[in-house]
Amino acid sequence: MPSLSTIKCLVTGAGGFIGSHLAEALVREGASVTALVRYNAQGAIGNLSHAAADTVRDMRIVFGNVEDSEFVDGLVRDADIVFHLAALIGIPYSYAAPRSYLRTNVEGTLNILEAARRHGTRRLIHTSTSEVYGSAIRTPMDEQHPCRGQSPYSASKIGADRFAESYFRSFNLPVVTIRPFNTFGPRQSARAFIPSVASQALSDLSSVRVGSLDTVRDMTFVEDTAAGFIAAATAAGVEGEEINLGTGTGYTMREIALRILALSGRGENSLQEEEARIRPAASEVNKLISDNSKARTMLDWTPRYDLDQGLSLTIDFIRRNSALYSTGHYVV
Repeated sequence: MPSLSTIKCLVTGAGGFIGSHLAEALVREGASVTALVRYNAQGAIGNLSHAAADTVRDMRIVFGNVEDSEFVDGLVRDADIVFHLAALIGIPYSYAAPRSYLRTNVEGTLNILEAARRHGTRRLIHTSTSEVYGSAIRTPMDEQHPCRGQSPYSASKIGADRFAESYFRSFNLPVVTIRPFNTFGPRQSARAFIPSVASQALSDLSSVRVGSLDTVRDMTFVEDTAAGFIAAATAAGVEGEEINLGTGTGYTMREIALRILALSGRGENSLQEEEARIRPAASEVNKLISDNSKARTMLDWTPRYDLDQGLSLTIDFIRRNSALYSTGHYVV
């Protein structure tokens, strides 16, 4: 692939957590970036509002919805590389509104794939998730690990992944599926474990309420994840591949929570499990630890941030933006 400085990139889900970091990184790399943000009446650009002002000015921001096939077709037509990150990602909300996940995550992905096929997109980076694997049969988990839909969210992402695979096999669409393990960092909402714990720890609440503390996760800092997406767009010979992005190290939620409390100046006895935050037993994914050897070999990608570095940067962001975080109730 040529230098990104000559490339027109489309980022769907650019107002989201990972998408905003990726769009910003692409501008820094010199790419021409169209950032798709979900339409809203306020014209709010989501997490791009936290990006550097000069990088945002250099983007073309478009409001719309990936569920609208005609709208998507017009956007993809002008792009050389498409980074498809637009998705509904909250697992608890997928129990309440599963059809919304089908429409956005599966049908929205199909719209992107079909537009990319029609217009001859040079490469499509499709976003998967480690949740498609379900609870680990073996660790570390490589890309051959079986998939299991343990929540409506994970089922929708499995469906989207299989559509991406089918377009590569049926139409030779140059799609690469990137499968991030648990990504964290500045701008992430309190829906996720780390910002939920950190925002409570920094508040005046007497306790820090959490869900299951026994599950194990492989936590990747968002800047490393964004770098992995860019590597997937520029590496040679990776079309049709599914590639994990993770550190290869697992931590229990208890270990992560205790590190957050220590970095926030809170005592570890403030942790309190809350039943509403615990997933249904058969839906809970007990352990996710990546085998990232494929990313290291094919993308020349290696995580640069360790857990404590990432946690410190995340806590600092939450401390400076405390108004964004509602700590008085559980965010689904």
